[in-house]
Amino acid sequence: MKLKLTVDGKLYEVDVEVAESEQPQPSYVPPVGQPRREAAAGGPPAARSGGAQVADEAKVCRSPIAGVVVRAPVQVGQQIQVNDILLVLEAMKMETQITAPIAGKIAKLNAAVGDSVQAKQVLIEFE
Repeated sequence: MKLKLTVDGKLYEVDVEVAESEQPQPSYVPPVGQPRREAAAGGPPAARSGGAQVADEAKVCRSPIAGVVVRAPVQVGQQIQVNDILLVLEAMKMETQITAPIAGKIAKLNAAVGDSVQAKQVLIEFE
């Protein structure tokens, strides 16, 4: 891929090699078909973080960080596409957008605006 950059008024043309896929996988969702890794001690993340045990890990969205929900632009029954914004979390005065890992329909919202959430907590379940 070629990029054109301007630095101090000088135009540079740079060749860049793309090392990652065009569609990055969110860190909190395992790739399709790959089993979720469990910690050696303490049980599954759902049990350690206060979230409920979920039958199909591919149909949930977990929080990548601990924080407070500041926006929730989706609702139960809404159709969503991959990378649609589901929630916005605030932690240490920084906002993190939580995006949809899969296309589908929202079955359950487990967090609302103002709720504090823990890392690995199930935020949203999909149908």
